[in-house]
Amino acid sequence: MTSFSTIYRPGHRSAALLTLLATVFLSVQPAQAERIKDIGSFAGLRTNQLVGYGVVVGLAGTGDDSLEYATVGLKGVTNRFGLTLPPGVNPASKNAAAVLVTAEMPAFAKPGQRMDVTVSAIGKAKSLRGGTLILMPLFGADQQIYAMAQGNLAVGGLGVSAADGSQVTVNIPSVGRISGGASIERTVATGFESQPFLSFNLTDADLTTSLRVADAINQALGSQQAIAADAVTVRISAPMGAQERVMLMGRIENLEVKPADAPARIIVNARTGTVVINGAVRIGPAAVSHGKLTLRVEENPMVVQPAPFSRGETAIEPNSAISVDERSRPAFLIGQRASLAEIVETINSLGVPPSDLTAILEGLKQAGALSAELIII
Repeated sequence: MTSFSTIYRPGHRSAALLTLLATVFLSVQPAQAERIKDIGSFAGLRTNQLVGYGVVVGLAGTGDDSLEYATVGLKGVTNRFGLTLPPGVNPASKNAAAVLVTAEMPAFAKPGQRMDVTVSAIGKAKSLRGGTLILMPLFGADQQIYAMAQGNLAVGGLGVSAADGSQVTVNIPSVGRISGGASIERTVATGFESQPFLSFNLTDADLTTSLRVADAINQALGSQQAIAADAVTVRISAPMGAQERVMLMGRIENLEVKPADAPARIIVNARTGTVVINGAVRIGPAAVSHGKLTLRVEENPMVVQPAPFSRGETAIEPNSAISVDERSRPAFLIGQRASLAEIVETINSLGVPPSDLTAILEGLKQAGALSAELIII
């Protein structure tokens, strides 16, 4: 699907931005056909988040100092090898760090396969560069172990500190990654081979697109196996058994369908002044007048000196000046059901900056002349 949108950002010339916006909308083309696999996914075929707690060793004095988490972790590592430390001995040092390890296990992952893990320091460790993660388990949401992680970290950040307290940090040295650092030990049951039907879920909810997907599947299969359950889900009758369903899913996901056009929306970021407008926006008949009022207060206090040989004291006399500058712009008329390219061309001729364009769009929405959803984020 080909979509067109334009982004306004403060600090740029309004004329250039508005001209670009007009050019984009004049070149808008209808949505193109997309593969079904690119607009959604089958239910149950998703990644699963894993997390675990571990210890990174081999750091060059950039680890935790005496963090209790690291101390407990190091004691646990030594206990695995039958080594019991004497009471009161604190093995934690700046050469080790307590970390959290996260990973996403792909759908249909099988035991023995490898996946990447991300290692993040949870204490005062300044850098994990050069460290090695000691063997540790990764748990799922059901508190079951699904993988084991271990390996040498690759850290893209760098941190250097001097004796006077000055320091330089490049990127984030307290986070590293291990490519293929986890070995999968357990599969996640998807249940797709035993469910009474397959469910295909659209990424963006749309009733029209859901109906078109169901029609495309029925035409390809030559039967009424697919129905649009709602704006997101298309239910597909499928034979029992994993092999038959995999073949059916592989055939369905490569079918092409033309998604419905996106609804008319205007997104305004109130914090950054960014305005995003899609090509479905239309403007109804309206007259717009936009002005600018500037109030300026200047303080120029004056020092008053007493007369010679008098008992007076030096004083400060207030001196204020208030000025008002109101700039008026002529009103402009928007024609019947004007496209956004037409109104942008009109606003461009008046030199309205992006911040003022946001105010104009809000006013048009309140007046009922803007046929679009205005979203403020």
